[in-house]
Order: sequence, then structure tokens, then C-alpha cells
Amino acid sequence: MASQDRIAYGEGMRAISFSEFGGPDVLALADLPVPDPGPGQVRVAVRAAGVNPADWKIRSGTFPMPTQLPAVLGFEVAGVVDAVGPGVAGPAPGDEVFGNATGGYAEFALSPVDGLADKPAGLSWADAASLPVAVATAHRVLGLLECKPGQTLLVMGAAGAVGAAAVQLARVDGATVIGTGSPESQEVIAALGAVATTYGDGLADRVRALAPDGVDAVFDASGFGALPDAVALRGGTDRIVTIADPAAADLGVTFSSGGPGPRPIGAYLQFAERLASGEFRLPAAARTFPLAEAAAAHAESEHGHRRGKVVLVI
Repeated sequence: MASQDRIAYGEGMRAISFSEFGGPDVLALADLPVPDPGPGQVRVAVRAAGVNPADWKIRSGTFPMPTQLPAVLGFEVAGVVDAVGPGVAGPAPGDEVFGNATGGYAEFALSPVDGLADKPAGLSWADAASLPVAVATAHRVLGLLECKPGQTLLVMGAAGAVGAAAVQLARVDGATVIGTGSPESQEVIAALGAVATTYGDGLADRVRALAPDGVDAVFDASGFGALPDAVALRGGTDRIVTIADPAAADLGVTFSSGGPGPRPIGAYLQFAERLASGEFRLPAAARTFPLAEAAAAHAESEHGHRRGKVVLVI
């Protein structure tokens, strides 16, 4: 919302808050104070906020991290800079940005100044809010795998948000990518630039037929129990990373869950610019919900089976 619209709410803002752990119905629309940015922070007037699995795991109380209640969820946003904290240089009020945030399910959220990128003019708010978590995860895992130009990368779960980002970033870096997914996702995976194949029984044999010289690295974004195939294809556990399969520890495979650290703003901007120009694409259109329907958005994210990022629009 534009800063002048705040007059209607005084010093308050609409936000989605929860005061107890539970199902989507614990999420409620609330009137909360507009947060003030501190040193190194930017206040963003939120236009769209991404909904991620971590959100509903925190809401349900199953996320392995203490959460102080009441809480406002939302780790990725797109919007307009509304104010900057002391000593912040760069972003200025009126700039259109996207990136990481705290409390993104609200009309205003705080973002670290090093967690924001300029939003390309041709990119929609919903698409911009779909990018930070997926691009950061893909960028992090590709860095761990150290794929070089000319090498072959297997991405398992290539039609999801993270898998699709990984396919396209790896291809820009010169890798050949084989992507796995459901039978219904084969055209989507091929459109991303990967050689598409299905998951399930016989996966290792199908991949060997597509890459007779072998695969150099495996990125598992699916969690569908395919790590034994990945180990068989690699002949060991070297250069295999999963973000989704809890069996990783038993198999000796690296599990990457992210955490605090520098945000890959260069990757955010690269992906956003290529998406706006049509060179990159999302695996499916965002599924948007008004802020007041956050409970429905969580139910869709947690139990829905359609592709496309779930996004709250403000």
C-alpha cells in the first residue's frame, strides 16, 4: 500500500498473526503497529508475500526452532520501500524491491538492506515474491555441488520452484541438466531447458540411457526416496545434495537446510531480470490469495497438489 494510504489506519497496519500453534484456522487478521526500521533495515510496503513450507511448519509448531508468540509469518516479499533505518544507504523510499523479510504477511514488513534486490519493471509483484527462497536455495546447493561448464547435473524434482530455479541457473553456468518429475510435468521440465524424464522405478536406468558418460552431480529437490538411485548413478555419495529427503543421514548424503548467511542478491537480480525478459520461466503461474485469506493459502500450500507458488497479495 502506498504510504499515504496509512492515514486510514493511523499508526496501525493489517497483518496476519497467530497466538497459538495449530492448523490454518489459528491465522487471524489483526491490526498491529507499523514497525520502525532499525540500523541496517528497510521498511517495505508489501505488495505480495510468498508462502513457504517453513511458514506452515512454524504455524503448526513442528518447525525445529523456537517461535515467540504472537507471531507474524512471511520470509519473502515484493513491494515498495517506505522508510529506511539509520545509516542505510542505497534503497530509497519509492524504490520497487523484492527479497527477504521478517513478518511479510502484513501491509508493512522489515527487510535487511542486504536482503533486497531491485524489482525489474516488467516483473509482477506475485512473481517477484515467488523468487527469493527458491533462488537462494538453488544457488546455495549449486554452490555445494560445484558444477562446471560441460558437466551433467541431475535435478530430481525439476518442476518445483527450487528445482526449476536450479535447472535454469545451472544451464546459464554451462551445465547439461537432466530433470525428473511426474509424467504430467515432462513438458514443463523440457521447457525449462532440461532433458526430462520421469521419477519412480527404473530411474537409474533411464538416466544412464540419457547420460551414458554418467552424471557429475545430483540435486534432490523432491524427497521422493530417490537417493539410492542417486548413489547408484554417482557410484558413491560424493556430490549429491538433498534438501528434502530425511533418509540422507542414513545414506551418508549431504542434507542442506540453509540458515543465516549472506543473501545471494546477485542471483536474485539475475533470475528476476531473465524472468522479466522471457529468458527464464516459472514452472507454473503463482496461485494468489488476498491477505485476509491467509488460512486458505496455507491449506493450499500444505495440502494442495497443483504447481505454482502460493502468494498473498496486499
